[in-house]
Amino acid sequence: MDTETLHEKYKRKRRLESRKILLFQLLLLILIFLFWQITTHYRILDPLIFSSPLAVAKLLVTKVMDATLFPHVWFTLMETVIGFLLGTLLGTLLAIFLWSSITVAKVMDPYLVVLNAMPKVALGPMILVIFGPNVLSVIVMAISISVIVSTIVIFSSFQQVNENYLKVMQLFNASKAQTFKHVVLPASIPTIISTLKVNVGLSWVGVIVGEFLVSSKGLGYLIISGFQIFNFNLVFLSLIMIVILATIMYKCVEMIERVLLKKFNF
Repeated sequence: MDTETLHEKYKRKRRLESRKILLFQLLLLILIFLFWQITTHYRILDPLIFSSPLAVAKLLVTKVMDATLFPHVWFTLMETVIGFLLGTLLGTLLAIFLWSSITVAKVMDPYLVVLNAMPKVALGPMILVIFGPNVLSVIVMAISISVIVSTIVIFSSFQQVNENYLKVMQLFNASKAQTFKHVVLPASIPTIISTLKVNVGLSWVGVIVGEFLVSSKGLGYLIISGFQIFNFNLVFLSLIMIVILATIMYKCVEMIERVLLKKFNF
């Protein structure tokens, strides 16, 4: 059997494995929804509190027909994408700044540890006072939750680049900027992409918490509204929309990961 045939056989086996895993994942999802529907239908779980898949589906159809859901979805998605991009960009720039100066990195180290340990949600009231009850506060909340984590993780990856590569650049009298461009940044691409994946979840947390505090629009606002009027169908519909959108966003980052890793030969 030649090499090409073996490779094709290996690829076919991988495809079959992927389809089998996807099938089991779908079956598990169906079982979860069936369990939810049956337990609430026979009142094992209180349908007033736990709603039910059918009730949520009916509400979804109603909201789609009267076009009252999509403005909230769009608003939250817009805030999350902006918070995600700015949080990641700012974290990367701060990591580059720390890498460029060992002295600055050492000075900032304890402050980064403290900021990372501090629960960012506690900053919510202060952000509200500084930026006002508007969309800017929500985006700042999303950025505040992701930026420190991004900075620490990316800066650590910059420091872990193979020293032999750096010594080669020094032998050729490369400047710090050239070393960063040709060695440090390409070697840190996998870590930066991993940070993007983490930031997807963090950005959603920041935006939903921000909408709890200040917003009059968005999925976070719908969740709070649902709780206030005991409309748990609305709460669960909002939660399911958040899960779907966060998953789509995560899959988009995975597609970017595959393209970049292929481009940089990882």
